[in-house]
Amino acid sequence: MVVPELRPWRAARPHVVRIANAVRPRLARAAAAAKPRIARLARAGKPQVTRVTRPWQYTAGATTAGLALAAGVVTAAGPWDSSGQRTAERDRAAALGRAGGTDHGRVPGAPAQPRPAPSAGPVLTGLGGISTVKSAPDGKALAKTLMPLLKDPALGPRPAAAVLDVTTGRRLYGTASDAALTPASTTKIATAVAALSAMGADHRLTTRAALEPDTKEVVLVGGGDPTLTAREASDGWASLRILADQTAAALAQRGVRDVTLSYDTTLYAGSQKHPIGVNPNLALVSPLMADEGRTNDSTSGPVTRVTDPAADAARRFGDLLKDRGIKATSPGLSKATTRAKTLATVASPPLSALVERMLTDSDNDIAEALARHTAIATGHRADFAGADRAINARLRTLGLPVKGAAFKDGSGLNRADRMTAGLLTALLAKAADPAHPELRPALTGLPVAGFTGTLTTRYTDGAAGVVRAKTGTLTGVNTLAGTVVDQDGRLLAFAFMANNTTNPAAAQKALDRAATTLAACGCR
Repeated sequence: MVVPELRPWRAARPHVVRIANAVRPRLARAAAAAKPRIARLARAGKPQVTRVTRPWQYTAGATTAGLALAAGVVTAAGPWDSSGQRTAERDRAAALGRAGGTDHGRVPGAPAQPRPAPSAGPVLTGLGGISTVKSAPDGKALAKTLMPLLKDPALGPRPAAAVLDVTTGRRLYGTASDAALTPASTTKIATAVAALSAMGADHRLTTRAALEPDTKEVVLVGGGDPTLTAREASDGWASLRILADQTAAALAQRGVRDVTLSYDTTLYAGSQKHPIGVNPNLALVSPLMADEGRTNDSTSGPVTRVTDPAADAARRFGDLLKDRGIKATSPGLSKATTRAKTLATVASPPLSALVERMLTDSDNDIAEALARHTAIATGHRADFAGADRAINARLRTLGLPVKGAAFKDGSGLNRADRMTAGLLTALLAKAADPAHPELRPALTGLPVAGFTGTLTTRYTDGAAGVVRAKTGTLTGVNTLAGTVVDQDGRLLAFAFMANNTTNPAAAQKALDRAATTLAACGCR
């Protein structure tokens, strides 16, 4: 299945053209150098193109030069398969029939599901599966290039950094890479990998309505789906309106028109309030909420939240039942018994789509939900402490270097979280490992520089489309972790961490400068 080109790509075209003009001379030289080899291969016939299964295939599709000009440039084409679609995203789309990339809208004329990732135009690959990507950058040359940038005073007294060759897993550069620092929102990379490892990319979160026999009590049971929506246009997410439709129809079949309404939030344990307290960056951590408890029409970013997301969702569900001819009382907190009969259910999109939305938009509500679900899936208590133990255990099981790591939440809003630059790069490399395809959304969900999510307005004059990374920002904390394709087509994982910063704008620019330099570096 080839995923069709979509509107986001057309909207991005002016950016691509601008960047293409900047890189055209280098690509032209590469094309000239590759021309004799292409001619020889063409004369050899038209053999079946074999898909290369190296780890760097999975995320290098963001390279803007590849989008614009790489047709005919074999050396820049390794990260793509023969159709131009990113291999991992195409495979995921084929497997699920509807998986998303970094865009989460709706395909016109198609069922209401998350939109697939945008494709690129066809590019060439090494025929017969032959890789033309050069060896990894030289560590000494890389250090010589990065060290002056990381000494920028804007990055505080002792920034940490790590660069890893994804193909081999070999660390190419590191400074304080084993120092456990506050990671801010780059914590979400760990949350994503742990959740995908514990539950699988196809797992779905289910919200249900149940009827207690002989009492006419309808219980709305929270399934921990933070993407449940009460909006008319559900855009592929689980719909509270559809649940109300199905519940009302099931009740009508039983001749029931008058019910007592209650709601069940027992899936989670412990305090619902994040340690930072009431904050526009997230709602109470509840297994039942509609539209993340937002008080406006936004779908991401900070906004005032309702004081009780579960009660609000239950009230809205009651109103929807009334609109469908079912009279319901004001909802009260309860617990569904084992005797309760399920009337209707709605399920979230696959976990892969939730992870991608979490990373692209830096969605704290999804992050905290996935941390809780990781705890549940692995037999830990579904509270902050249980999620900490569960994430740590899952990463340890994957063989990742968790020494010094602490996950006091799933979102990175807690300043007591700790991660190392070495762990961040190891997480990214593990997500690219062909032996762990279930982890791939931890890469495909990373924002694309200059195009999507939290990097939309960054890198407009630098490595737009080349860097894919998760940002992290708290007062005095600036971090960036992701992947780049260097000028030789090599996929590198990087993590830059700065604590005790005093100028967030300057620190952000310094991090972007380091990532841009890494993308432009052959470093040999």
